[in-house]
Amino acid sequence: MAENIMKITNLSSSYGNIKALKNIDIEINKGEIVSLLGANGAGKSTLMKSILGMVHIDEGSILYKGQELVGKKSHEIVPMGISLVPEGRKIFIELSVEKNLEIGTFFRKRPPERDKELLDMVYKVFPRLYERRNQLGGTLSGGEQQMLAIARALMSEPVLLMLDEPSLGLAPKIVGELFGIIKQLREENMTVLLVEQNATAALAIADRAYVLENGRITLSGAAREMLTNPEIKRMYLGG
Repeated sequence: MAENIMKITNLSSSYGNIKALKNIDIEINKGEIVSLLGANGAGKSTLMKSILGMVHIDEGSILYKGQELVGKKSHEIVPMGISLVPEGRKIFIELSVEKNLEIGTFFRKRPPERDKELLDMVYKVFPRLYERRNQLGGTLSGGEQQMLAIARALMSEPVLLMLDEPSLGLAPKIVGELFGIIKQLREENMTVLLVEQNATAALAIADRAYVLENGRITLSGAAREMLTNPEIKRMYLGG
């Protein structure tokens, strides 16, 4: 039986008087890519921020490897092994690629040798970053900046990697390359929660998917089945 990494039950979150999430139930198992689909404003980013303790939670439970996250602060949650690659990348444009990567080790206290091993691993996954390791983050292309944002998250050795709109603003060829890397990470047993507007690309690599509409889960199932679901086709795949 698959090992459960995260179980979200009856989760409701709000910004002030605005209910952003309503009674959300989601499960994420070890070594799978779970995709979250939905239009802008559906609550996808709010769900990720709720997991990281960045949004007010009205009710519900977020169990991560059996531990309750509701009530914990972000600085307590990140060292437990959850990393978010935010929408818009948020890299440090005035720092070198390597310095950006070193910032990824900030929340984890480890021997320097382990940090070096992780840096080598990340350069293996993203050889282009190795070539540009001394360049400033701001001189990288959009695709390279997105790779840097993901690589920086990997430097914290996450158990759960959360990606918020990784393909935003990127050329189709770069998107293909990026999603190939995400798939490769899954093959190495990384667990990924993927929020993505490009539903076709997301469902092509995901194991399972959830559809979020106006803060509620309206559909869930195997990603392969969703690709052929007429409703999904109509709403997200231009069918």
